[in-house]
Amino acid sequence: MNTKFLAPILALTLASTLSTFAAEKEYHKITEISVGGDGSWDYLSVDEAARRLYVSHGTVAVVIDLDSNKVVGQIEDTPGIHGIAVAPKLGRVFTSNGRENKVSVVDAKTLKTLSKVETGENPDAILFEPGKSEVYAFNGHGKSATVIDGKTGKVVATIPLSGKPEFATADPKAHQVYVNLEDKSEVAVIDTKSHTVKTTWPTAPGEEPSGMAFDSAHHRLFLGCGNKMMAMMDSSNGKVLAHVPIGDGVDANKFDRKNGTAFASCRDGTVTIAKENGDELEVVQTLKTQQGSRTMALDTTTHRIYLAAAEFGPRKQGERRAPMKPGSFKVLVFGME
Repeated sequence: MNTKFLAPILALTLASTLSTFAAEKEYHKITEISVGGDGSWDYLSVDEAARRLYVSHGTVAVVIDLDSNKVVGQIEDTPGIHGIAVAPKLGRVFTSNGRENKVSVVDAKTLKTLSKVETGENPDAILFEPGKSEVYAFNGHGKSATVIDGKTGKVVATIPLSGKPEFATADPKAHQVYVNLEDKSEVAVIDTKSHTVKTTWPTAPGEEPSGMAFDSAHHRLFLGCGNKMMAMMDSSNGKVLAHVPIGDGVDANKFDRKNGTAFASCRDGTVTIAKENGDELEVVQTLKTQQGSRTMALDTTTHRIYLAAAEFGPRKQGERRAPMKPGSFKVLVFGME
């Protein structure tokens, strides 16, 4: 090769590479939203159409305006709230109240509770399935799913599960709901027509799956696993296609369909961000957040992610957890802009 042509080629290649890297924007902290109050937290849910963020907090669901980053209301009387399922086409919100074994049916405009529905023991994750306008409440201690008609608020089925359910997602086109069985290291596939479990798929090499997200266009499930791994599974056959390392104590996963990125938020104060490319998954950023910020919501309109957080005092001998400082509860906001 004539070496006099090599230097310009290398220079152009380097410039192109640097340009590509510069175009890839990284997530960073935008702001934080002070919520205050006492009590623990669990899931967060976004209603993109209404520009609202719902945050579970003790015995209420706090409602935040996504455009102003201000608290604009709350849903009362949700003892031991875990999750919030938003049903925009019904104008309703559903909360899973773990301490009373009930789901609250809430008017999305007034935030008033319309009724409460009996479930199995300790409803945790909750999901609105738009294909049949049904709500799935996954009962952690009861090892079952309570299916509720979203329009009437009546229970239409109780589905036994072979393990402890964690987070779930729906594929209306396939008439299926997928749910993690944490203690079995499996994903259960529920037929939404018959309300029965069709099959279960092992998540190996992932263990104890908690969070779950879904790329409906490419039929990919993203599973946050307890052995510090995010696994990507083919939702058509249950095959684990790829996996990447993540932090410790994962509890939530999200997928941004516009950017093709999957997120895993962990208790150790990290969010792993990975890029999906066919059957491959590649970590593109490990975002530093805050210790204890394990749950997350995503707004795909702005590509921002939201994590619940609080300040904690020193843990005393014999205490399982460090005490939360009163009034320190907040939501951390991260984005690329």
